Amino acid sequence: QVQLVESGGGLVQAGGSLRLSCAASGSIFRINTMAWYRQAPGKQRELVAAITITGSTNYADSVKGRFTISRDSAKNTVYLQMNSLKPEDTAVYYCNIDTPLGVRYWGQGTQVTVSS
Repeated sequence: QVQLVESGGGLVQAGGSLRLSCAASGSIFRINTMAWYRQAPGKQRELVAAITITGSTNYADSVKGRFTISRDSAKNTVYLQMNSLKPEDTAVYYCNIDTPLGVRYWGQGTQVTVSS
C-alpha cells in the first residue's frame, strides 16, 4: 500500500508565498515522475508542475517564474515552492506520483486559498 501525505496549504494574501510538501511511503520500489495538480471549484484538475527522476521539470504557463518544483528522492518527497501567489491560484492542490509499473497514486489534497 502506498500513501501520499501532503502538507503546507493554507490561507495567504496575494503576493505571498507557500511551500507544499508531499511525502510518499509504503511499498515503493521507485518513483518516476512526481507532480502537483490543482483543481479549482467548477474547473477540471490541471497539471501545475512535474519533475522526472532525472530532475527535468515542466510547468503550466500560468505558474512559470513563480512556482518551483523540487524533489528529494532519498525521502520520496516532492515540494512546490509557490511565490507571488495570486487569487486565481486558489484551489485544492494534489500530489501525484508515477511508478515504473505504470500505477499512479494521488494524495488527499491540500487547500490553498489566496485572498486579494
